[in-house]
Amino acid sequence: MRLYRRLSVKSVQAESRPGVHSDGDGLYMRVRDTGTKSWLYIGMLNRRRREIGLGSVRDVSLAQAREMARELRHSFRAGIDPVVEKERARAAERPTQTFGEFADALLDNIEDGFRNEKHRKQWRSTLQTHAAQLRGQPIDQIDAAAVLKVLQPIWLALPETASRVRGRIERVLDAAKAKGLRTGENPARWKGHLELLLPRKPQIGPAHHAALPFGKISEFMKELAERPASAARALELTILTAARSGETLGMTWGEIDLDVAIWTLPAERMKAARIHQVPLSLASLRILEDLRPSHPHANAKVFVGNHGKPLSNMAMSMLLRRMGHDGITVHGFRSTFRDWAGETTAFSREDVETALAHTVTSKTERAYRRGTALEKRREIMKAWASYCGKQESDPT
Repeated sequence: MRLYRRLSVKSVQAESRPGVHSDGDGLYMRVRDTGTKSWLYIGMLNRRRREIGLGSVRDVSLAQAREMARELRHSFRAGIDPVVEKERARAAERPTQTFGEFADALLDNIEDGFRNEKHRKQWRSTLQTHAAQLRGQPIDQIDAAAVLKVLQPIWLALPETASRVRGRIERVLDAAKAKGLRTGENPARWKGHLELLLPRKPQIGPAHHAALPFGKISEFMKELAERPASAARALELTILTAARSGETLGMTWGEIDLDVAIWTLPAERMKAARIHQVPLSLASLRILEDLRPSHPHANAKVFVGNHGKPLSNMAMSMLLRRMGHDGITVHGFRSTFRDWAGETTAFSREDVETALAHTVTSKTERAYRRGTALEKRREIMKAWASYCGKQESDPT
C-alpha cells in the first residue's frame, strides 16, 4: 500500500538520509549526499514516466509542494505537459525574427569565409529573390509547405538554381535551430523528405561551357588584339594562361614576378584552395609590361576599367558579345586549351591538368611533380602562345 502524507514539516527538516522519500500521490523529497533537499514530482504522462523538479525545500514549503503536485496531477490526467506549455509561453513572449532578418544576419557573419565576391552575391541574391516568400515569415513557423511553395515553380525550370536555393534555405534553418529559434526537423532537408515531395529532375548530361574550336584560336586572337579595351587585354591573358576569369580579374601586381616570369596565385583565390604558380610566356609578359605602372602597388589590381575601378565579372563576357561571339564563353577557352593539348601535342595529361589548376588526387604524384612540373608547364605555355600566334621565341 502507498502511504499518504508520509512526510511532515518536522520530518522534512529532520530527514538526512540520501535518497528519495515519498509523501504520496507522486510527491517526493530528494536528499542528496551533500545534504541538500529538493521537491520532485513523478508521474505518468501519455504512458511515459516524467520527473519534474519543484524547487528547494529551503524555498518551497511542504504545503506549497503538495499544491504544486496536485496541479501537476490534474495536468497529466488531461494529457498536458506543463514544462512544454511553459516553454511555449516563453517563446511567445520572445520577439520572433523573420527568415529574412535571420538570413541577412547569418550572411553578415559567415560571408567572410566565402572565397570570392561572386559567391557572396549569389547567396544574398538567391535568398532575396527566389526565397522572397519566406523573408517575412517568422523563422520558427516555416514548414515544408512554405519551402515547397518556393521551390516548386523553379524545380524543373531552373534545376541548378533550385538545388542551390534549397541548400541555402536548409543552412539558414539549421543555423536558426542551433540558435534556439527553431525546434524539430529541418523542412528543407533533402534526404528522406523533399526528395519524396518534389518531382525527379530529367537526367541530362554534364553541362559544358561553350568553347571555341582550337583550330580557330589564332584567328580569334588576331581579332582580339585589335580591341583597345582593358577587358580585351584581360581576356588575352586569360586565354594565354588557361586561367579562370575570376583569377585574372583578381590579379594584383604583388602576384606577378616579371623577372622570373611567374604569376603566383594565393590559396585563398584558388578553387582548390592551394597556391598555384603560372609560368608566363613572352606574350603574357608583354601584356603585363604594357600595363605595368611606374610604381605599382602590390595590392593594386592589374586590370582596371573606367575611373581606375576593377573590371566587373561580366567585362570579358560582354566583350565576347560585342565581338559577335555569343556562342562561346570565357571559361570555354580552358576547354579550347585542353583540346589543343590533348589532340595536337605530346604533353602529359597530368601536366596539362596542373596547368589548368586541377587537383591531382595522388599524394605521391603531387610530391613528384612539385619540383618538375613548373618548367614542363613553361614549355606548354610557350607552345600554346605560339599556337595562338602570339609568340616566336622563348621568354627565358
